[in-house]
Amino acid sequence: MLFAFAIEIFAADTQVKFDRSPKSLGSVLVFSGTGWYRHPEVPALSGWLARLDEDLQMQVDVSENPADLVKVLNHYQVLVLNNCTEMTALFNESQRMAVQKWHASGGGIVALHASLVRQTNWEWFNQLAGCDFDSDSEYLEARVIVDPEAMEHPSVKGYGRQFAYKADWTNHDRSVTGLPGFQVLLRVDESTFEPVREYFRKRGGKAMGKDHPIAWCHTNGGGKFFYTELGHDVRSLETPFGRQHLTEAIRWAAGNR
Repeated sequence: MLFAFAIEIFAADTQVKFDRSPKSLGSVLVFSGTGWYRHPEVPALSGWLARLDEDLQMQVDVSENPADLVKVLNHYQVLVLNNCTEMTALFNESQRMAVQKWHASGGGIVALHASLVRQTNWEWFNQLAGCDFDSDSEYLEARVIVDPEAMEHPSVKGYGRQFAYKADWTNHDRSVTGLPGFQVLLRVDESTFEPVREYFRKRGGKAMGKDHPIAWCHTNGGGKFFYTELGHDVRSLETPFGRQHLTEAIRWAAGNR
């Protein structure tokens, strides 16, 4: 049985009241705080994610206040990290432990694009994600390849073995292929685009080569974790594939709570 309730949190100086509807099938908290570089598109992405509530049939709330997040997190099934760079600059140790405990109890995390930037100081999250940031590309079309063992995953199902897609593609410091508990969903074919933009080429940025995962999930540790390179801006998500990819990722992540 679902009960209606309201949660009040403060994001910056604005009081936000979250109303939980009895018709909601679940609840999602989008967190958009950043500890290092902040993408200018973060607010637009938060708005786009909040408007997924009808597709998801789930309540979607938004905050970027770390103290409030840990106070209300237990009311949510899924935490969406909207380009949350360097979270150790946001969360103190007790707040990080609260997130870890929530995930261990079945909470699902969906991390977008730059949410794997400068996270190596949070050992638990770095292991959960499997890698960190190295460099990225310009916004370019590339060939995306669905892993043969992931064809039936709802976040990619129905798009065949490969398809063309536009996004800013991120290079990571290692591949998650073969890591225990990880399933790669999508890879990008680096022969179809320039994987390292000039800014990072001048700073030693490296492409990943033939094994370049761009979306994966991880099921060790109680809850579920889903990462996608999509989500640098709304353009990479406001497509039929982008909407399916994110809505099904969130539904999948909610499965353990």
